Amino acid sequence: MKIVEQIKQPIAYEMDLFEQKFQLSMSSKVALLNRITHYIVNRKGKQMRPMFVFLVSKMVSNGEVSERTYRGASVIELIHTATLVHDDVVDDSNRRRGFFSVNALWKNKIAVLIGDYLLSKGLLLSIDNNDFDLLKIISIAVREMSEGELLQIEKARKLDITEDVYYEIIRQKTATLIAACCSLGAASVKPESEHVESMRKFGELIGMAFQIKDDLFDYGDTQIGKPTGIDIKEQKMTLPLIYVLNQSSKKDKNWLINSIKNHNKDIKRVKEVIAFVKNNGGLDYAIKKMKVFQEEALQILQTYPESDYRNSLELMVNYVIDRKK
Repeated sequence: MKIVEQIKQPIAYEMDLFEQKFQLSMSSKVALLNRITHYIVNRKGKQMRPMFVFLVSKMVSNGEVSERTYRGASVIELIHTATLVHDDVVDDSNRRRGFFSVNALWKNKIAVLIGDYLLSKGLLLSIDNNDFDLLKIISIAVREMSEGELLQIEKARKLDITEDVYYEIIRQKTATLIAACCSLGAASVKPESEHVESMRKFGELIGMAFQIKDDLFDYGDTQIGKPTGIDIKEQKMTLPLIYVLNQSSKKDKNWLINSIKNHNKDIKRVKEVIAFVKNNGGLDYAIKKMKVFQEEALQILQTYPESDYRNSLELMVNYVIDRKK
């Protein structure tokens, strides 16, 4: 059995029902909108975020879920999808998960409006049902994701990024949404309990490990949907590179910064940078840090009684680290 199917097993019924509810939450009276949202729904990814919502919800409440849990999962997926549609516009990207992106097929103006529509759908789903605690969790995540992206853009211009700033960027950009999934799962069944904060922390730790793993793919040899060296070409400072920059002599540091600033489109030079980072311990250091986040996440899970849901979340934590793409 595939690992994702194994993780999904204890919540298979909830995920099927969620799919139906989610499709309903997308519907509109505008034919063009329905055509585009149908296109998006049929090209969904692994749906890790709703899986986090349901697994956490069932773990903290001995197998319970509520209508709020389904709404919370829908809100997360609507907001996440909105950010992906907007990201493709910002990055001028024509592909998403191997398919054409919304902006490639319907142009930027429509893609931006679709993103706005999905965002408002998500917010209204919470407001219409008085889920104000869930709305607060998701709104904080949206704010932080925007701040993280802007912080990364600002730092890419100067290339003056420290390890602490890098952690802050990935916490906001990536970890905050997974943290929101987990705290939302807990809040949907146990509002205002200590589980909400403990699961937020758990999700944040997984998100940190997830992003470091993603950054490591930039230095890999396998094709994983994005070509290697893409972060360097986009002047994104990731952990392997930051570590090596901080350990290098002044001469090597100048060569690295010059390569990233002025030769980031030169394929040969990018390969030289990748080789330099590998040979100077950048990947080993990033793997070590990723495993620290993984261990801390697993420790939080150990405070909960053993169950199928906890086992699935443990599998999820390990899958984040071991995945090949």
